[in-house]
Amino acid sequence: MANISTIYKLSFLAFTYFIQVYGTSCPVLECWFVQEKPGRGGGFPAAMIQEKSLLYINTDPESEQTKSQQGPSADISHDRVYYITDPAAILCSSSLHPPEGSVHKPQCEINPFMPQPSTVQWAVPLTDSAHSPIYLQADWYSAALQGLDGQLALSSVMRAPTATKEPTVVLSVSSRTPLVRSRLGEPVVLDCGFWAEASSPLSSSGFAVEWRYQFRGDGRLVLAYDGKTDRFAETKEKGAGLDFTALHETGNASLILQEAEVRHTGTYICTAYLPYLLAQVAVELEIVEPPSLSIFPSPLPLSVPGQVVKVQCEASGFFPLSLEFHWELTGPDGKVRPLGQGSVTGHRQGPDNTYSQTTRLELDSAKLDLGRGGEVTCVAVHPGGTRRASVTLNVIGVNGPSIEDSMAMVAVALGLYGLIKIVSWTFSSGSDDTNSQEKKVK
Repeated sequence: MANISTIYKLSFLAFTYFIQVYGTSCPVLECWFVQEKPGRGGGFPAAMIQEKSLLYINTDPESEQTKSQQGPSADISHDRVYYITDPAAILCSSSLHPPEGSVHKPQCEINPFMPQPSTVQWAVPLTDSAHSPIYLQADWYSAALQGLDGQLALSSVMRAPTATKEPTVVLSVSSRTPLVRSRLGEPVVLDCGFWAEASSPLSSSGFAVEWRYQFRGDGRLVLAYDGKTDRFAETKEKGAGLDFTALHETGNASLILQEAEVRHTGTYICTAYLPYLLAQVAVELEIVEPPSLSIFPSPLPLSVPGQVVKVQCEASGFFPLSLEFHWELTGPDGKVRPLGQGSVTGHRQGPDNTYSQTTRLELDSAKLDLGRGGEVTCVAVHPGGTRRASVTLNVIGVNGPSIEDSMAMVAVALGLYGLIKIVSWTFSSGSDDTNSQEKKVK
């Protein structure tokens, strides 16, 4: 009874939540019906058939509104028109509504689906009976959708009475943030929620939730929870968890990473299981950390025409790899002169898997228009943001002294004059003392 109560609570609260978030105005969805071509064999990859289809969405199975709407266009077969009941109204999301006349449309694919027992250990208890329920004897479909501008990822499993085109959503998994960007060290929440039709007999046996990680061929189990036996699977992942209360009360299966690291970059697959059914969505996590810049030497030495001043700029602690350098000189007149990218080294990877890179620049007045100097700025352009670091360059003796040069020379002259006076006074005072002592001896 506890499992049944949980599923009913999940369904009611999730329904209320999705109505508030996604709205109740249901679109007519243009979709692709994709299935394997029959008769293919011999070990060859199965050929696929792809046909245009229409999905008329409603939230009330008793409503005749969708069936009374205008029929499909001439290029869509009547066999590929479906009247779908979605009690949770997730298919009614505004992100699945393209603006009038827009060429951009949500992505949609519908496929035949075959219910079968799961083999993963945290979902096996859901189908501990050796017999398949009569409820499974029907036409089953799965639909995968991507909303406009990446606002929604949705996967639904639907059941239709045999030989009808009127499926009802039984299980839905969705994410409102299919792409998440985070800086290093920040807590991250990867959104995922699931909804199960409470009136389905499959809902009475509980549920299971799983998160997997994939990146460039690497994969691992991050977290798995068996809702029927109330157990988490053992994993080696650290710092990952679920909001246990929200999971049971609202179907919120969002993955919580306590502290973002470079190794977290990749694709996370959220899967929800019911007996014989599963639905999943993918969430991309990008770790983007801008560089820290430092310039050496600082301050720069005084420069004269013909002298070459070498300066370098190091960008450290950034991720991902993409980085572009360039140098600028802002003169006393405020004008900015480009100085090029300098000589750029290769990337170096640190213990935390972030990168460092250095650019070196030779400030040669014979080759570069340095004028009387100014602010030399190192600019690093990175996906995480543009960073700048500056140092002052003073060039003296260019086409007669500037006011700054004159003041510097006056200061030097006064300093030399004072030094001469001190030395002169010291010698004069010492000579007078010697003469005085000689007179006393006589």
